[in-house]
Amino acid sequence: MPRVVHPPPLQQEQPSPAQVPGTETLDSSTEEDLVDASGGDEDEDEDNAETEKAEEFSTAGLKEIGNLASWTVSTAKPGCGVEALRDEDVNLFWQSDGPQPHLLNIHFFKRVSITSIRLYLDWENDESYTPTKMSLLAGTGYHDLVEFVELSFEQPRGWITIDLGGVGGGRNGDVLRAWLVQVRVSENHQNGKDTHVRGLQIFAREEGEDVVGDAGEAEGEEWRGLGEVDLR
Repeated sequence: MPRVVHPPPLQQEQPSPAQVPGTETLDSSTEEDLVDASGGDEDEDEDNAETEKAEEFSTAGLKEIGNLASWTVSTAKPGCGVEALRDEDVNLFWQSDGPQPHLLNIHFFKRVSITSIRLYLDWENDESYTPTKMSLLAGTGYHDLVEFVELSFEQPRGWITIDLGGVGGGRNGDVLRAWLVQVRVSENHQNGKDTHVRGLQIFAREEGEDVVGDAGEAEGEEWRGLGEVDLR
């Protein structure tokens, strides 16, 4: 909210009892001066920018497919496991309970065509539990996992959409086709040991647009940019 800058005393009537104590009734010109002096427009622009940033991701034409997979973690504190991570309430979180790297495995029952992956981190609340270095891998199973993105953070807060550009699938090379996705947390803020992840979502196109199954295999798709790994 814009901070209030008190102007010089004005000749005016005493405020009515209905007014909030400590406030003053100002004419329109004085209100404009206050907005300019307090930088109110700037603060509003910043607030709007934050709101727009949070609304950048659109789920139009997409569906969250996390329910099509089996989720496991390397370690977890009691009550802070997969169920908390998958809950829509970002006040809940997965908390690891062991040595790094901390692993989250998302194993689908069929090959899926992933168009977006999002995760929720909150540096302000989690401090040393906040991941600062993560990597994501994918494959047909644990034996052929290939890293497709490495992430570094300083003070992340909110939903983060992971760039899948160049993973190799789809017409534009930005669709991840895999059975298994693994998230590795290798470093935390201030060298913290255990980690918090408050949410993770995986999206594919709506049914009828190659959400699951073997569509596209005839094209001989590979993970271009990830090496000679064929995930068919």
